[in-house]
Amino acid sequence: MNKKFEDFDDIIKDRENLSHMPDQKKHQIVSFVKSAIRIVGYIFIPINLIAATVILVVSELVGIVEEMV
Repeated sequence: MNKKFEDFDDIIKDRENLSHMPDQKKHQIVSFVKSAIRIVGYIFIPINLIAATVILVVSELVGIVEEMV
């Protein structure tokens, strides 16, 4: 097969796979939310260690959601 046609076939396959790609905008938004939760968790460390732990665990759960969007 001609090299040019092989490249064209690869481009078509890549375009078809775009529908399976994660949504970058949603990923970014969830990432910012996770970072904000983490910052709050770190602020709570000297105030209330249990609350800080809970908040940081929640940020990790948001991190799992982040990888799924």
